[in-house]
Amino acid sequence: MSDARILAFDTSAAHCAAALIQGGRLLAQAREEMARGQAERLMPMLEEVSGGWRVDALAVCTGPGNFTGIRIAVAAARGLALAKGIPAVGVSVLESLAPVEGAALVTADARQGRFYAQMFRDGAAQAEIRLVTLDEIAQAAPQDWQVIGHRAEEVADRLAAPCWREAEVADLAAVARIGAERIAAGEVTRPAPLYVRPADAALPSEPPPVILP
Repeated sequence: MSDARILAFDTSAAHCAAALIQGGRLLAQAREEMARGQAERLMPMLEEVSGGWRVDALAVCTGPGNFTGIRIAVAAARGLALAKGIPAVGVSVLESLAPVEGAALVTADARQGRFYAQMFRDGAAQAEIRLVTLDEIAQAAPQDWQVIGHRAEEVADRLAAPCWREAEVADLAAVARIGAERIAAGEVTRPAPLYVRPADAALPSEPPPVILP
């Protein structure tokens, strides 16, 4: 899938976004801010972005985020994959923001002053996604990891983390890259909405496992 054309899209927040990517090169993209109306706008946007290009696979952002928005994108991915006979894979917002090298705490907006948070090392998740407050992050997250995502500067300041990068939405280029990697590895499963339940609202108290080089 290294040279495949991947149509990546996301409606997990107050927007509708799509990009057509081939071998890491952006062929076309579109993004519109909208609090509602993604169900009506998504399919026309996908047609506009894909244009006359052949699409080899779909990569959809599965959340966490707005429940209705997530369902819209996932349903579209499933329907298009079936209709076109091409694979579709799901990628989370947090996965798309995680760096391919190094250790990072990635955060996303969970509203009401809370965060979706997940730890990554070299792009691989080190724990499940958790729903937490800023105080809970400060108590449990590693201080020597970089912070990427929602309110990253504030989180990094509380942790005295070495570096940070603000990001509020999924990186569609990364969604496409991860999707292509999973398809190439035969890891194709039907996309499903990613919901994080309040019952899981705690970062692990023990440090993440050490990953040997």
